[in-house]
Amino acid sequence: MPRNYAEVSRAIVDALGGLTNIEAVTHCMTRLRFVLKDEAQVDYPRLKAINGVMGVVHNDTQCQVIIGNNVSQAYQAVLELGSPAATSTAPVKRKITLRGIGAGILDALVGTMSPLIPAIIGGSMVKLLAMILDMAGVFEKGSSTLVILNVIGDGAFFFLPIMVAASAALKFKTNMSLAIAIAGVLVHPNFVELMAKAAQGQAVEFAYIPVTAVKYTYTVIPALVMTWILSHIERGVDRITPAVTKNFLKPMLIVLIAAPIAIVLIGPIGIWIGSGISALVYTVHGYLGWLSVAIMGAIWPLLVMTGMHRVFTPTIIQTIAETGKEGMVMPSEIGANLSLGGSSLAVAFRTKNRELRQTALAAAASAIIAGISEPALYGVAVRLKRPLIACLISGFICGAVAGIGGLASHSMASPGLFTSVQFFDPTNPMSIVWVGAVMVLSVVLSFVLTLLLGFEDIPETEPEIKTAPESATQPAPVTERANAINSH
Repeated sequence: MPRNYAEVSRAIVDALGGLTNIEAVTHCMTRLRFVLKDEAQVDYPRLKAINGVMGVVHNDTQCQVIIGNNVSQAYQAVLELGSPAATSTAPVKRKITLRGIGAGILDALVGTMSPLIPAIIGGSMVKLLAMILDMAGVFEKGSSTLVILNVIGDGAFFFLPIMVAASAALKFKTNMSLAIAIAGVLVHPNFVELMAKAAQGQAVEFAYIPVTAVKYTYTVIPALVMTWILSHIERGVDRITPAVTKNFLKPMLIVLIAAPIAIVLIGPIGIWIGSGISALVYTVHGYLGWLSVAIMGAIWPLLVMTGMHRVFTPTIIQTIAETGKEGMVMPSEIGANLSLGGSSLAVAFRTKNRELRQTALAAAASAIIAGISEPALYGVAVRLKRPLIACLISGFICGAVAGIGGLASHSMASPGLFTSVQFFDPTNPMSIVWVGAVMVLSVVLSFVLTLLLGFEDIPETEPEIKTAPESATQPAPVTERANAINSH
């Protein structure tokens, strides 16, 4: 049944304390992400009980509301309620703590990367299409069509620093055009050529300061950190420039200060940090082998629940850019995603609740076919508890099989039936067999485990629950009751 997202979004905003308590709102594939001023104003029981909310994840000042595949409709409905910035009061000063710093870094990374995921997935799938057409011999080797297809697919990756800068500018509330201009320096052809010469040993200096040879295309962290620093530089320059010179002197000073800092300091440090994270992750993979894939497959649903899964996005992008494939995180997602789908199928098969059966079937289709697992995770597994345990066990076993098979992804699209081609290796035809085996095993094993473990079914008729004071006379749908029971 089509849902009235205008009402859902209004109820969500009210439960969050109104627009005055919201600093910013973005969305990813399935979630509305709110940055809040005061968490104490949030009515979480009321928020979790709203019909249309599949789950809530919150930490410090960020609240993630899981909507499902129609999150874009809910997001537009939230925007139609008014701009949070327009109704906001003075910013709230928060205590600086180690936990707060960590949460802030995670929020900045996730909030910046989430809007870019569609472009990254779209580009990577086009590159996969080009690879398949090349393998099939549809076009000659070196064909201009294949070249153009690869360029189309590579555009989002090559200019990733610019995309990151634009997204981060919105996150840090700084001038987007200035952020893009400075990030553009990092991927400018002349600068790229200069860095290539520096990598070959030629001395490169800026104002007598040595410049480290760094390749910035396909990178995330340098542009992200640079934009954060830019937000502070902009405010500082704004204070010192006279009003009559702001139109020309202010932007000139900002660019003249920020760009050299990015080139000389932030860029190299950002690259070292990104490379260090990638090296750490894949050193673990090198030592543990298939076991690391198995462990990742088991904990992946838990990472999704906390929003921590997006932390791996820069690492995956950089690894694919450097090696052409990624062999730990992405293969683990096959078992994790399809296990949630298989578990949802088992729930649909066993439940006597017609509404839960519809929810489970839709969630299973989303997870198995498209690789979008949140509806199954929040709509079924977390609600019923035991199916989640079945998914964790199945994710571990299927991750181990994927690791033993040496599967690796050439893209970062969420693994599902339609995106399974990203794991096909042109040099290893057996990879197709391994992918098929892992997918079938994931669905069948999670299905069986869910039936064996069982679950407490939700009755058709349950006590009424009130979702809001104004709806005191209206009985709550079964889904509201189920969310309320299982969202403690």
